[in-house]
Amino acid sequence: MKKRSARSQTVERAEWIYRLLPFLLWWPHVTRKTLRADLVAGLTGSVVALPQGVAFATIAGMPPEYGLYTGMIPAIIAALFGSSWLLVSGPTTAASIVLFSSLSLHATPGSPEYIQLALTLTLMVGLIQLSMGLVRFGSLVNFISHSVIVGFTAGAALLIIASQLKHFFGLTYPRAVNFQDSIYNFLLHIKEINPYTTTVALLTIIAGVLVKKYRPSWPYMIVSMLVGSVVAAVIISLFGKETAAIATVGALPATLPPLSLPHLTMGNIKLLAPTALAMTLFALTEAVSIARSLADKTDQNLDGNQEFIGQGLSNIIGPFFSGYVATGSFNRSGMNYEAGAKTPLAAIFAGMLLVLAVLFIAPMATYLPNSAMAAILFLVAWKLIDPHHIIKIVKTSKTETVILGSTFLATLFLELQFAIMLGIMLSLAIYLNRTSHPKTLVRVPDPRQESRAFITDPMLPECPQLKIIRIDGSLYFGAVNHVRNNLQQLMQAKPEQKNLLLIGSGINFIDMAGAELLLQLVKEREAAGGHLYFYDMKEGICNHFKFLQYLLDIGTDNIFVSKTEAISEIFTRLDRSICNNCSSKIFLECSSTAVGSAAFVCSNTDKVPE
Repeated sequence: MKKRSARSQTVERAEWIYRLLPFLLWWPHVTRKTLRADLVAGLTGSVVALPQGVAFATIAGMPPEYGLYTGMIPAIIAALFGSSWLLVSGPTTAASIVLFSSLSLHATPGSPEYIQLALTLTLMVGLIQLSMGLVRFGSLVNFISHSVIVGFTAGAALLIIASQLKHFFGLTYPRAVNFQDSIYNFLLHIKEINPYTTTVALLTIIAGVLVKKYRPSWPYMIVSMLVGSVVAAVIISLFGKETAAIATVGALPATLPPLSLPHLTMGNIKLLAPTALAMTLFALTEAVSIARSLADKTDQNLDGNQEFIGQGLSNIIGPFFSGYVATGSFNRSGMNYEAGAKTPLAAIFAGMLLVLAVLFIAPMATYLPNSAMAAILFLVAWKLIDPHHIIKIVKTSKTETVILGSTFLATLFLELQFAIMLGIMLSLAIYLNRTSHPKTLVRVPDPRQESRAFITDPMLPECPQLKIIRIDGSLYFGAVNHVRNNLQQLMQAKPEQKNLLLIGSGINFIDMAGAELLLQLVKEREAAGGHLYFYDMKEGICNHFKFLQYLLDIGTDNIFVSKTEAISEIFTRLDRSICNNCSSKIFLECSSTAVGSAAFVCSNTDKVPE
């Protein structure tokens, strides 16, 4: 016993160390070969992160360099303390647009006040993520349906396009905080479109589309930026800078991420709490979904709770190094996998190499036109729309279509944090509605099958004394009334069937309310002159807290494991006078009664199809 206890303590200590320092799990797998592959993948990721960081920061209403800062330290921390070996964290489209939609109501985008709120929000998101990981709430993200994600991203795509129309066409009007105002402002100034700026944007899009189609291995964002910059330079040289009036992003600071200090005051907590909660759920869903898809491709065991911890730490430490909300990036993670990454070192290398890229390449952004950046964001937005899954959802499920449509419209016309919450609440409501309405199926032996298996067929005869019912769903407080009403209707339709056999193969869970229902059914059957019987109850379902006492009240002699045992025992308790005058003879035991043939017999096999 002492040795076993010591071994158990050693195992627990090792698990605690691996949870605190998860990189110890993958570090032994690092070899010279994997190191080379991770370095190549990290270099590719850092090159892609440069234009993406600028683009996403623009969406978020932050200065462009903050998108680059978010791809540095947060990416390294998430790789070190997360669970996935291939997930790359950093700024994303969804997180950026939620940030802009939420904070632009309280401060001017790009202003010091706005940046301070963004950093504070990031710290709050990180604290919530870390807390959820520590208390092992990793399964909560499973309650956000895929339809919510599809609807939100489609709405976010339109929001991105609407917000960039002014830059795409070279217009000047105040930044709008919602979709309808953006469209209204654009239509109001549509006659002022700058043809030179629009030409740059259109050629940038064309370049991006052609590269993605004919050279998919090339970084289309970088190529598009170069094309846009060259086109703008040619136009300016031909028509003059004042005539062309092509605005540029401007040089980015070629410096390391400056230290920052979020203002975590009670006022900011109250102001940002709804946004922090909504962004936490969405960011975690995005990160875990990407990590799970990559883990499936590489046969890696993913720990969702550890991923919560890694994401939380990245967003706790990130704002102190001028990073806003970071989460798993689908584009960078997918490219990391395609580039041959083997361990989290690839994401760490990408974050470190991005620092060097900022120091030597960022000043060249002074030649990048705003319209070219808007065109790239148009391409990013177009990729967010998933017509395949939208059509599939609409064709296959009305309820999921309602979730999809509601989330999509709320994303366009409400604050984004409420759009996400609405989608989550609708998903939960529909899920609870489904689980609270389990099916109650009448079962009869099928004479057309050799096994005489139980099926649901209203054309086949039932035993005049025994009703056989299968419940497909859990018996918990939310489903009790529905099941009770269904059973009452079935028993009242044929009151002569005083005995009831419940098949429990479809019941996964019984709480106290469900146990009370079963005890009530026992009393009702006994008052009617019959009994309640159970067959094929799943192992462990009867051990749920006080249900064992309910079993004793119900009577363990009425609970059967096999069909043979159940039918044989129940048959001995039936009214013989009724059996002798019955012409159905649906059970094998019925052949021993005085009247009738055994036209319908049920062999005593244990095979009961679902």
